[in-house]
This record gives sequence, C-alpha cells and structure tokens, in this order.
Amino acid sequence: IINRGADWFSQTGTETSKGTMIFSLVGKINNTGLVEVPMGITLRELIYEVGGGIADQKQFKAVQTGGPSGGCIPAHLLDLPVDYEHLTEAGSIMGSGGMIVMDEHTCMVDIARYFLEFLKEESCGKCTPCREGIKLMLHILTEISEGRGKLADLDVLESLAWMVKNVSLCGLGQTAPNPVLSTLRYFRDEYEAHIVDKKCPAHVCRALISYYIIPDKCPGCGLCLRDCPQGAISGEKKELHVIDQELCTHCGICYDVCNLDAIQVE
Repeated sequence: IINRGADWFSQTGTETSKGTMIFSLVGKINNTGLVEVPMGITLRELIYEVGGGIADQKQFKAVQTGGPSGGCIPAHLLDLPVDYEHLTEAGSIMGSGGMIVMDEHTCMVDIARYFLEFLKEESCGKCTPCREGIKLMLHILTEISEGRGKLADLDVLESLAWMVKNVSLCGLGQTAPNPVLSTLRYFRDEYEAHIVDKKCPAHVCRALISYYIIPDKCPGCGLCLRDCPQGAISGEKKELHVIDQELCTHCGICYDVCNLDAIQVE
C-alpha cells in the first residue's frame, strides 16, 4: 500500500468496502489460520475454497464473524458478501476479523451463553445497561441451557438485548447482544427445543442430554463401567450393562470410551 498508494488498494473490494481484510479463520474447518481476502468475497468462498470446507465432513451450521460480540450467520446465508454493510444487515459485524466456523454439533444456545460469559468480564461497568444487562441475559441463557427456561423468557431476552444494544454508552455494550439477537433470529427453534422439549438438539448442554446403552450392541466389555467416575453403570462381564439415570452426571465419558457405538445420546 505504501509503495502503490491508496488508489491501487481501492481497486480491490466493493464500492463501499474497499481493499482487503485479514480474518482469523478458526473452528470446525479444515484450513485454519490468518487469511487475507478481498472485500466482497462470499462466506461460501471463504469457508469452502479458502478454508477447505468443514472438518471431518460434518455439516456447516453457522459462522460467527467479528469476534465475541459478532453475530452468528446461518447456512442459508452462505452466499452473503463479506463487507461491512452485508454483515451488519445479517446481524453481525466485521469487528476484529474473527471468523469462527461451527458445525452440526454446535449448540447455538450454548454458544451465545459462552460469548456473553466472556463479554460480562470485558464490560467496564460504567453504564448500567451493559453492566447489568449482560448479566441478566447470561442468567436467562443459563436457565435455558440447564432446563429451567420458559417460552416467555425468549421475549424478555430479545427485549433486553435490544435495550442493551440501543442504550449502552460504548461499542462493547452496543454489540454485546449480537450473539443473542442473531441466534434468536436464525435458530429460535433450537431455543424452543431447550425449553419445550427439554432437549439440546446438538447434545451439548449436559443438563438436557441423557446416555443410554443399546441392548443389541452392548457385549458387556466393561469399558464404560470401568471409566464411569460416578459409578452410574452396572452389569456383569459379557452381559448387558445399564446406566443409572439418577447417578449419571452426563459427563459423556462412557460415550467416548465405547468403541462399539453402544452408547446412545438423547
């Protein structure tokens, strides 16, 4: 840029977002790292051509742009041009150039809760909307992820998020609700599954998943019984084992150690 000048740099990109942008491309993607791409490249080109597609041949679910206070953009918007205007319209930001790719095993309720946990610590505390609003949003998300949510919470959560966004004094408070607003906008059915069905579709929220041993697949090898830290699994060697749902803490160790796919997650 120094050698060739601003006019040369402006030849790349779009009419309103000129030049290139460096993204930190991470998450469930084959090629991670820092990438420099022209403004206006689509998310699909960036994720599949530059990033090499989703790791382990999983299904793309969403991508969060802009860092912790960015929004989560769903699969049906993969052809969205990456520039300031289009990302803002989609409920996200360009931000610091962060780009986190998520696959089918990502829970959008949990991801919103995760980013608000971080943003709560980042708030300076000067203005009440940001300081208290983030705490309240985080509390509601925690209640939902632990199976204590109510459908009315979604309207409260959305209203609270818009209040924090519109009234906070600085950019952190104004963008902190983006993970909440975008996941409510694009993945509301996932929130409803947590509340109505008491299930986490992605099998991430520990309070909302259960592990069962499939009778036809269990040879009674004892691996799960041996490694269960709660002693929640019983059964004789070479006989069907059973998980005591009262003792089970949903840690998932049994699922990880079973090499016969005999553990079912619901």
